[in-house]
Amino acid sequence: MQDIISLDRSYVAGTYNRFPVVIDHGKGSVVWSRDGKRYIDMGSGIGVTAFGIADDEWQRAVTEQLSRVQHMSNLYYTEPCARLAALLCERTGMKKVFFANSGAEANECAIKVARKYAAEKKGAEYSTIVTLENSFHGRTLTTLAATGQAHYHELFQPLTPGFVHTPAGNIEALREIVSTHKIAGILMECVQGEGGVIAMDRDYVKAVAELAAKEDILLMIDEVQTGNGRTGELYAYMNYGISPDVVTTAKGLGGGLPIGAALLSEKVECVLGFGDHGSTYGGNPVCSAGAYSILSRIDENLLADVRKKSAYVFESLKDAEGVESVSGLGLMIGIKTGKPAAEVVKKCMENGVLCLTAKDKVRLLPALNIPMEVLSEAVEIIKKACKE
Repeated sequence: MQDIISLDRSYVAGTYNRFPVVIDHGKGSVVWSRDGKRYIDMGSGIGVTAFGIADDEWQRAVTEQLSRVQHMSNLYYTEPCARLAALLCERTGMKKVFFANSGAEANECAIKVARKYAAEKKGAEYSTIVTLENSFHGRTLTTLAATGQAHYHELFQPLTPGFVHTPAGNIEALREIVSTHKIAGILMECVQGEGGVIAMDRDYVKAVAELAAKEDILLMIDEVQTGNGRTGELYAYMNYGISPDVVTTAKGLGGGLPIGAALLSEKVECVLGFGDHGSTYGGNPVCSAGAYSILSRIDENLLADVRKKSAYVFESLKDAEGVESVSGLGLMIGIKTGKPAAEVVKKCMENGVLCLTAKDKVRLLPALNIPMEVLSEAVEIIKKACKE
């Protein structure tokens, strides 16, 4: 194990504060380290492995496509890309899809769509994008500018101009910005993941949607972490009864392979024309085949099971000793603990459960299909770690 850690530290850029664990293999929601220790995975690669590790159906879809063609440029058509786009539109009512490789790239596409739409409709001066304070939209220079957390900005000035941030939940503050700026779009998460697993108030989200529609401002919902069944609906905005103009997603869509998508409504389906945007790997047939196998299985039975498991976790933890509060939606859960979250995560790891953090909270993002008995085992270990 130490040889891998040493090799990584010698040659991989030091951007990650890794735990001293080398994951070797796994199945479903259980993984084993190179030294043979068993762990329950309550992070799913930060919400990526939607059906767990080495999912059989996902593996078959990916390996079958690998044996046919692993990549073609977007000068040509491929079946998995077309089928995945059709399925995304059928499941959401959106009209077109642009495929990228990550959530940040999907958000970059959304921003370009908003600025081009506004420029053509209102004039080039309508270019400002509004995002929420405490938001997170990616790590490119432009999506960093969109991210409403100053500490992410400090080392990378100057960031891309044209972004303003408004307090989440304060509709009057948003109205003031709209009245004083030339706004092209509003980009928001329905549950702020990296910001501490905070679900938006339903009335606020609906008020934002109504304001955007009234002012012909594009409403763009970032579903990079919240999407693909994570919150108990296919996409988090569906919990709020709104109809966005653009939806961005990634993470759980690919099941473990890199893919991002910007879903475009009828209002903006024709905004991007030939040469306006592109991606060498976007819509890669292997990634698309894997994503199709994931999306096609996120049905109402699975979503109901996600909601059931979510209720179990919330009920089990809300009054547990050492737990101050539980937040989030579906299987996107934040736990405010009496002692530092990092200490709880470390104790959980020692006892065979892998958790995440978000701000000052322990964050849980288990696979959507985690077996109840495995989930129960993990919850008891987490409760013990919070108490000790």
